[in-house]
Amino acid sequence: MPEGKGELDFSGLLQKRQVVEEEKRKKKDDDDLGIPPEIWELLKGAKKSEYERIAFQYGITDLRGMLKRLKKAKVEVKKSAAFTKKLDPAYQVDKGNKIKLVVEISDPDLPLKWFKNGQEIKPSSKHVFENVGKKRILTINKCALADDAAYEVVVKDEKCFTEVFVREPPVLIVTPLEDQQVFVGDRVEMAVEVSEEGAQVMWTKDGVELTREDSFKSMYRFKKDGKRHILIYSDVTLADSGHYQVMTNGGQCEAELIVEEKQLEVLQDIADVTVKASEQAMFKCEVSDEKVTGKWYKNGVEVRPSKRITMSHIGRFHRLTIDDVRPEDEGDYTFVPDGYALSLSATLNFLEITVEYVPKQEPPKIHLDFSGKTSENTVVVVAGNKLRLDVSITGEPPPVATWMKEDEVFSSTEGRVHIEKQKDTSSFVIESTERADEGRYTIKVTNPVGEDVATIFLRVVDVPDPPEAVRVTSVGEDWATLVWEPPKYDGGQMVTGYLLERKKKGSQHWMKLNFEVFTETTYESTNMIEGILYEMRVFAVNAIGVSQPSGKTKPFMPIAPTSEPQHLTVEDVTDTTTTLKWRPPDRIGAGGIDGYLVEYCVEGSDEWIPANTELVERCGFTVKDLPTGARITFRVVGVNIAGRSQPATLAQPVTIQEIVEQPKIRLPRHLRQTYIRKVGEHINLVIPFQGKPRPQVTWTKGGAPIDTSHVLVHTSDLDTVFFVREAARSDSGEYELSVQIENMKDTATIHIRVVEKAGPPENVMVKEVWGTNALVEWKPPKDDGNSEITGYFVQKADKKTMEWFNVYEHNRQTSCTVSDLIMGNEYYFRVYSENICGLSDSPGVSKNTACILKTGVTFKLPEYKEHDFRTPPKFLTPLPDRVVVAGYAAALNCAVRGYPKPKVVWMKNKMEISGDPRFLMNNYLGVLTLNIRRPSSFDSGTYSCLAVNELGEALAECKLEVRMPQ
Repeated sequence: MPEGKGELDFSGLLQKRQVVEEEKRKKKDDDDLGIPPEIWELLKGAKKSEYERIAFQYGITDLRGMLKRLKKAKVEVKKSAAFTKKLDPAYQVDKGNKIKLVVEISDPDLPLKWFKNGQEIKPSSKHVFENVGKKRILTINKCALADDAAYEVVVKDEKCFTEVFVREPPVLIVTPLEDQQVFVGDRVEMAVEVSEEGAQVMWTKDGVELTREDSFKSMYRFKKDGKRHILIYSDVTLADSGHYQVMTNGGQCEAELIVEEKQLEVLQDIADVTVKASEQAMFKCEVSDEKVTGKWYKNGVEVRPSKRITMSHIGRFHRLTIDDVRPEDEGDYTFVPDGYALSLSATLNFLEITVEYVPKQEPPKIHLDFSGKTSENTVVVVAGNKLRLDVSITGEPPPVATWMKEDEVFSSTEGRVHIEKQKDTSSFVIESTERADEGRYTIKVTNPVGEDVATIFLRVVDVPDPPEAVRVTSVGEDWATLVWEPPKYDGGQMVTGYLLERKKKGSQHWMKLNFEVFTETTYESTNMIEGILYEMRVFAVNAIGVSQPSGKTKPFMPIAPTSEPQHLTVEDVTDTTTTLKWRPPDRIGAGGIDGYLVEYCVEGSDEWIPANTELVERCGFTVKDLPTGARITFRVVGVNIAGRSQPATLAQPVTIQEIVEQPKIRLPRHLRQTYIRKVGEHINLVIPFQGKPRPQVTWTKGGAPIDTSHVLVHTSDLDTVFFVREAARSDSGEYELSVQIENMKDTATIHIRVVEKAGPPENVMVKEVWGTNALVEWKPPKDDGNSEITGYFVQKADKKTMEWFNVYEHNRQTSCTVSDLIMGNEYYFRVYSENICGLSDSPGVSKNTACILKTGVTFKLPEYKEHDFRTPPKFLTPLPDRVVVAGYAAALNCAVRGYPKPKVVWMKNKMEISGDPRFLMNNYLGVLTLNIRRPSSFDSGTYSCLAVNELGEALAECKLEVRMPQ
């Protein structure tokens, strides 16, 4: 074998052995720590701030050993050959906006492809590709939720990844729910309008979510109409009453649904009727519900319509009309509304006419006989009803009747008020009575034989006028006091009480506050929501009915004063001032807090004197101009729109007298030894002191005043601050701080040292070479960086490759012996200085080399037995149980090792997960991750990870619970 060839082979074998031994040593270190290789690879690519998290996640307990091993490892960052600038790890864009993904490649001629969830993206109006120099840009227009995915760029064999998150804008409540008051069986629609079409909303009733699955049980359904979301009850029941709430990701609203049993009110009862033969009889009643039907009965037998008998239902009025009345029509008539346990009854009296022989000459006579009489010749009629006064008159020849009201004579036979004349009867008719019709009426009949006069007093009763001066006098957290005046006109009947209603401002639905009449003129309304504007109104009630509503109150808001301020204390006292401080109240409420009012009371007096004329916003105040030596009690109240809170009062009075305190510096513990900072860092010393009155503070350096153009000193009543923006070596030294009050003084000394990296060692020389060893010596650096040299870092390099390798770290001496050098090679050496700031920026390089001469050594290759690295799958880190919030991305992590590389299968509830773009599975050096994009309640379950290779299999399981956001 030629000599030259043998020398090259020998050197290569030595280098190969060195590499193999280095790998064995690294593997041994890894095995000693019990850390799998895939975890080491993950740690090498991670930031230092993430080391602790990764160690905790994968169960590494020897954190110190792991950091030491990472420090020894030489990590080379592999630069990408295809990409000069990669995608960011993640991007976020609002729904409807566009986003640009930009990469920069090294060669503009290289082919490039874009992928979304593993599928190649083709150019379209949605996805636009651009080439600008070496930049490749993907623009995604009008981003939708479908664009929320993982994206990938492929150039040759290199890839880079990112993830785009599309954020939905918050859904706001545009038109909130309104309170509703309905009756059983009514159709109810509760509607809310939101800011976005297709938005997700959640309905709750009394805190329980309403779902479509439960809608068949509760007989409700949901409807969407563009931006409007409607909850519909076709046939509402008492059980459907409650507090309803609608929630979106950007707001919520609420309303009350009140369901009542139907109550029918009788507004006008049936009156008894007395008629003569062949006349018409009419029974009329009025009820509160226009939709109510009913039946008429005579003496318990249902009345059927005929030619003479007709029944009508117009609005709230029900009428029974009998034409050509006969004697057999006399009896008791009853009206029974359908569906109500109620009946209205009246009697039909048949008036028989007796024909007697009358002499031809008979003075006129008035025969008063009418129903509705309450006192002598008094008739009461309800306003709006028809009045008919039939007065029988006799006389021969037939007399002439005249009707009068005071001086007004009625003669018209048509119109609202008219006269009807029949044989032996004169009728006074008012079609629809009014309040002005009330008064005393006179009928006068005359014939040649004489005259007769009768007086009738007509009293018109009506519903009362609305109450007056309705106003809210006081409000609280959830209540308000309503006060009003009785109506000026009671309708001719005593006012029996009042009905009250309220509504939210802007709503059209009034809600009743009482169902039984309320007799007082002051009412306290409760169960209101603080911070909401309300309006109220009042109805007056008498025996006739309910008045029109009063005018609405001015809009008012239930707001309560705050609770009392907390932790009132005295901070400082002088001869004429006292400084107080406190904390905000525990409860502030919707009215907020406008500020605080401080008051004081001198001992022996009951008068509280305000200390401030304007409200104080901060939680502290200095009361000035106080009498020296007086004992004074202080208190503080919070003030808002609802008024003053309860006061917070000091437990003991304060004596107004200056407290003298000797000056004393309270030097922090870390400043009692030398304070070390690096060049360029800032120096910020905060040193508290005490003393009263305020002491004089002085800083000096070496007995001379400090340079205020470079050093900023700020002194308050309690501390002094020494600040240097950028420290320099010249800032090192001994500083003295003194605080002085008259002849009392206290001082403190602070030692500051500003350090930087040391210079390189000098005169690095190879002093001696023997065998495979070399002795290297050097001298300490001229500049130690104002810090002690803690050691030296020594490296060696083969002259042929000039690749530097570490020899010694933290070498304390100025010399070292380098062993295990390879024969036939020539070496250079370089040395770095090390101090508290780290290694010097440049090394000292040896001026000469160490040449390792060859000796006649015959190398024999050792026998090598190949190691069997195959192992069955084994999970190093199990899957932990997780609880996540719906709508936020979740990840399940575990670690597995095995050789050959095991095949990994993810399963949910024992079913394999595949083909679903919401699940993204990664395997990075045995660290397995299952990413679940925007999980919902349907993603809850048991997840398992199965790893299989030819030597066996392993399974890890966990439970995932997805909770809806509160």
